Amino acid sequence: MADPEQSDSKASGRGQDTSEAAKAALAWTHTARFLTTASQLDQLPVTELPEFAFVGRSNAGKSTAINTLTQQKRLAFASKTPGRTQHINLFELGPKDAADALFADLPGYGYAAVARDAKIRWQQVMADYLALRRSLAGVVLMVDARLGFTELDKQLLAFVAPRVGNGSVRLLVLLTKADKLSRNEAARALAQAQAVLGELSTDEADVNMTLFSALNRSGVDDAAELLRSWVDAGLKAAR
Repeated sequence: MADPEQSDSKASGRGQDTSEAAKAALAWTHTARFLTTASQLDQLPVTELPEFAFVGRSNAGKSTAINTLTQQKRLAFASKTPGRTQHINLFELGPKDAADALFADLPGYGYAAVARDAKIRWQQVMADYLALRRSLAGVVLMVDARLGFTELDKQLLAFVAPRVGNGSVRLLVLLTKADKLSRNEAARALAQAQAVLGELSTDEADVNMTLFSALNRSGVDDAAELLRSWVDAGLKAAR
């Protein structure tokens, strides 16, 4: 897991000067295209491709993060009423005739106006997805850097903790809206995230975090490179 000071350096250091590795990774994320949508776990296609799930509280900036990473304005849609989107949307990446990964956009959680029954149903669908989805290879959790980890965020981490702990699922936490923080506030947000994520640490776990801002693009290059490296690691292991 990244050291807080290193994460701060990464998040602020690459927005101005994109490396060749980052350019290649961003070219890959830019290939993302809609594949299918499902309201139940058993409606998702069976696949051997590594699947990376984007999750987070409503208003944490999930759709914005996906659109920023893929450099597409409307790939992921943010509902006009937060919390009302209740489908898992899959996006395919890589060459059209040889896709190499999937992004899964899961519904946002924690919005008070959603009916209780819908909340319970979607909590169960997401818990099952995180615990059982065979192709799940990584989770990208959006956390509003100004608020830190809420109890709902910690519950979501608990759902996926066993798979993160044994190394079968990697984890990246994007501390979103980082442009709204001062340097001291950013350092504090990283330290607090380090404390929470430290509880998931094992010899096998691959846990990462970075400050992220769609506005000034801090953390975008790092996130794209990391996601691409996950795919490359999986391809290498399969050989």
